[in-house]
Amino acid sequence: MAKATFAAGCFWGVEATFRQLPGVTSTRVGYTGGQTSNPTYKDVCSDQTGHAEAVEVKYDPEKISYEQLLNVFWENHDPTQLNRQGPDSGTQYRSAIFFHTPEQETAARNSKDELQKSGRFNKPIVTQIAPATTFYEAEGYHQQYLEKRGLATCQIK
Repeated sequence: MAKATFAAGCFWGVEATFRQLPGVTSTRVGYTGGQTSNPTYKDVCSDQTGHAEAVEVKYDPEKISYEQLLNVFWENHDPTQLNRQGPDSGTQYRSAIFFHTPEQETAARNSKDELQKSGRFNKPIVTQIAPATTFYEAEGYHQQYLEKRGLATCQIK
């Protein structure tokens, strides 16, 4: 199994989107990319921790590639919005790819460059690409939040 970590706004919808993909074996939502140890949801919502709401995706690279995960990431949010997605604003809602290997970093940077050159977006892509750091799992009630409420999908655009 391999691991990928993405931030694309509110983590509930991001997690629901990735959970549906064949080859994804598990997901968990949490906080990463900041300086506060063991943050809570309340801490992260203060916009003072530096953490993003993120989803850690475990996947079988023989069934789904990292590049395919990147395509889903790009398709399901607006990577031109700085520190926000839809009505949610703050650094915790930023667009980010947290890479775990040099190969993931290269793939992420290449896909971002290709997307920017494609002309699909009129504004610059502001997605942060950074090394994965400690991933702090969110509180239990956030895990598979939409599924627990009978909402199998959620648009994260």
